[in-house]
Amino acid sequence: MKPTIRDVARMAEVSISTVSRVMNAPETVVPSKRNRVIEAIKELKYQPNAFARGLIYKKSNTLGLLIPDIENLYFAGVIRGMQDACIKLGYSLMICNTDRDMERTLSYMDTFHEKQVDGIVFASDMLHPEYYEKLTGFRIPFVLVSSHSDEYEVPSVEVDDELAAYDAVKFLIELGHKEIGMIGFNHDNSVSGPPRAAGFVRALTEFGLERNTGKIKYANHRFEHAYQAAHELFSEYPELSAVFCVADEFAMGTISYLKDRNILVPGQVSVIGFDNLRMSGMFIPKLTTIAQPIYQLGYRAAEKLHELLTTGNVAVMKEQMEHKLIVRESSREK
Repeated sequence: MKPTIRDVARMAEVSISTVSRVMNAPETVVPSKRNRVIEAIKELKYQPNAFARGLIYKKSNTLGLLIPDIENLYFAGVIRGMQDACIKLGYSLMICNTDRDMERTLSYMDTFHEKQVDGIVFASDMLHPEYYEKLTGFRIPFVLVSSHSDEYEVPSVEVDDELAAYDAVKFLIELGHKEIGMIGFNHDNSVSGPPRAAGFVRALTEFGLERNTGKIKYANHRFEHAYQAAHELFSEYPELSAVFCVADEFAMGTISYLKDRNILVPGQVSVIGFDNLRMSGMFIPKLTTIAQPIYQLGYRAAEKLHELLTTGNVAVMKEQMEHKLIVRESSREK
């Protein structure tokens, strides 16, 4: 049978905790005991078990990540950033895809608790009371990324969605567009939907274009939903010369709908997206978009969770990173 830490302790005539200290902090063990443990490890060909070390030190060096849609390219960037930070900080990463399903999300939280993860990053979803109560009940530290909570004091890192949307619509207005619509997230299952809609309305209002504030159609989080929303939007408001889409995938769905109707982008309609996915520079036409620092958001979320785990606190509770307007081919002057 495979040797265990108990076998090493028995052969070296020391306690299990002494064996663990030799593996993790050898300088804390007197040389005589340390040498006996090292010899026992060599003789038994013992390979330390990370889970066993976690049982002793109550620390698994593993972080959990809950994401709502693993097929969405946005989360690929978040995962990459978080993974790189975990490598630097000495953590492994467990990823679970929730599909924005409450029962599944709660089940994954149970799994993370059973696996003794040190902390959790909760990405781009609403922090329902059920989630907060379970995680605080488990005493698992957690951080929100691309999300925030107005109800609870939870560390978060995101962009200013309202300001970013405002800048997108302001850009369209400065191009001379006066008939502007929006494809937005359904507000009942999106944390970023309401502030991006608010930014749309604020820009129109400040520039005297209040008549456009109702020209909004909502979609779920996929290309095909945006395609249908674009159909509804242009069927009701055929005069539109520009559309603000709250995600690049929505912008691609909108442009595809317009192409199928032989409406030129940007010749007849300008379209601006949000995120700056890698695909936005490959799509035809290349997307004008609001860039989120997607990789940096994931990286910073892991750093913030590490800060919480090691100090019990964070320097900045609700952290906002900079967005940027990227001008490409899908927009032009009216």
